[in-house]
Amino acid sequence: MGEVKVNALSGVSVKIGRGEVVSIMGPSGSGKSTLMNIIGCLDRPTSGTYYLDDQLVSNMTDDQLASVRNKKVGFVFQNFNLLSRSTAVINVELPLRYAGITEKRREKAVRALESVGLGGRLNHKPTELSGGEQQRVAMARAIINNPSMILADEPTGNLDSKSGREIMDLLLNLNKEFGTTLIIVTHDPKIAKQTKRVIELYDGLVKGKKKK
Repeated sequence: MGEVKVNALSGVSVKIGRGEVVSIMGPSGSGKSTLMNIIGCLDRPTSGTYYLDDQLVSNMTDDQLASVRNKKVGFVFQNFNLLSRSTAVINVELPLRYAGITEKRREKAVRALESVGLGGRLNHKPTELSGGEQQRVAMARAIINNPSMILADEPTGNLDSKSGREIMDLLLNLNKEFGTTLIIVTHDPKIAKQTKRVIELYDGLVKGKKKK
């Protein structure tokens, strides 16, 4: 920031196995967002290495990172990030459009929406859906390309408790049925308890790790 250097992450070393269910926790400013952006191939570390599916991605170009993101990572955000003027099925089709896939695109989007219980809401726009339904659309969009990893950033943060439980059940079921790696960034200890492992960050460090 200007002449001030901020180390958002400092010596973090983390390994997440295929099929794991992991939560990342920590106070504001601990480095969660930076770690999430690196894991999701939205950003590159200024030093160090990151491997995804045994592929070195930390040195890739923006275009290469975009390709890896589209094929291997599904995102679920707190604020849903849906196109407000587009129907549910069009929102879900987006990753396929970006990937240049035209064959059976609509059919695949419909199946994804049906899998999250929204087969009857295909042509509804986000403003015509509840918060829980919008998050289900976001989940259908996240799984449309059969990613090896789902990265969920506070996925229940804007939902009531019932909708939140339903979304968590859907996420955990993806892991159970398909072995999808599930990484959840959360402030909620109740959500973290449902994961198999918790990675705690403080001041850019994994709790228990010391700066060199």
